[in-house]
Amino acid sequence: MSGKAAPGPTGNGTSKPRLDRGRGALGPALELVHTGRAPTRAVLTSELGVTRATAGAVAAELEALGLISVDAHPGAAAGSQGRPSHRLEVAENGPVALAAQVHADGFRAALVGLGGRIVATAPGCEAVDADPAKVLGSVVEAGADLLRTTGLRCVGAGLAVPSAVAEPDGLALNPLHLAWPVGAPVRRIFAECVRAAGITGPAFAGNDVNLAALAEHRHGAGRGARDLLCVATGHRGVGGALVLDGRLHTGSSGLALEVGHLAVNPEGRPCHCGSRGCLDVEADPLALLIEAGREPGPEVSLLRQAEDLIRDHYADPTVRRATEALIDRLGLGLAGLVNILNPDRIILGGLHRTLLDADPERLRAVVADRSLWGQSGSVPILPCTLSHNSLVGAAELAWQPVLDDPLAALR
Repeated sequence: MSGKAAPGPTGNGTSKPRLDRGRGALGPALELVHTGRAPTRAVLTSELGVTRATAGAVAAELEALGLISVDAHPGAAAGSQGRPSHRLEVAENGPVALAAQVHADGFRAALVGLGGRIVATAPGCEAVDADPAKVLGSVVEAGADLLRTTGLRCVGAGLAVPSAVAEPDGLALNPLHLAWPVGAPVRRIFAECVRAAGITGPAFAGNDVNLAALAEHRHGAGRGARDLLCVATGHRGVGGALVLDGRLHTGSSGLALEVGHLAVNPEGRPCHCGSRGCLDVEADPLALLIEAGREPGPEVSLLRQAEDLIRDHYADPTVRRATEALIDRLGLGLAGLVNILNPDRIILGGLHRTLLDADPERLRAVVADRSLWGQSGSVPILPCTLSHNSLVGAAELAWQPVLDDPLAALR
């Protein structure tokens, strides 16, 4: 869709209504507000490259659809000159997307509005059945309860899973830590559960780290990056994602950036993929606990145990050495990715964010020393900033049709 208004004159010499001329700008305008890049109508006018009148008509139509709110009586900032511009914000009580996430230690459902705002969450479950239909049925029902309680309109549903999701069929190819069958048709099952729960709108599914990167690029630490690399470890394993020129890169069939299977320790632990010393088993929460000589407990998630160990016992020499070992392995993997991908920013999530916080200079030094491009100019390495970014990213899948064409999606 074009961000420009259509030409004014029609074939009979009359002018089209302002809204008709700017209708093609509805989607781009909504995305600008959604991602925080158009906080005022003046900025919206400039970003779209349309007249002030057209931008006003576009903003009014988005407000009529219940998607944004326009400040009716803008006030001038202290010391400013000229006419104050109307502020634009996502609608506080507007539609929501149902977001669901499944991981090795449970699942969670949430309602997410425009702007990546989590409106409501359901209590998470800490057990994952080996039958994906049972798990997805439960998480969708938790989301349906939230919709009934809030009474909010739902535009669709998105699911984040800790597995590569093959396109075009939406198959979970390697749900290693879920005990699900290889190739489980998670998108179809999820869509069936969504329909059975009476939830309207399309249903989508994607890899959890891919969706975390998408959310961070639109609303968090990755905003403004052109080529963004995200590497994260949650409850088990290591995942990666890449945003290229503003779009999530998933490869020819959805399987790109399986960074967990980069070998960083040739003499290391056996990996589920058949290799040895992969990031997946050398730089995740279980690896830290093993390296520190701590027996994993059943009380809380492995991620929580590993993060608490670093935060509460970093002064312990054994814990410090274990942390440094994981930092070095992670840095080695990131250096290889920098050589191949040349990103302009790296963001780290889960335990990797905690490793960065523990010793940022060590991690950055390893990446710089081991990467060709890192030696010529350092790549910014930042922590992810969004809470539940995979949930927010799952919601982004459901919001995308609305961002593409608000009128068609909502009617």
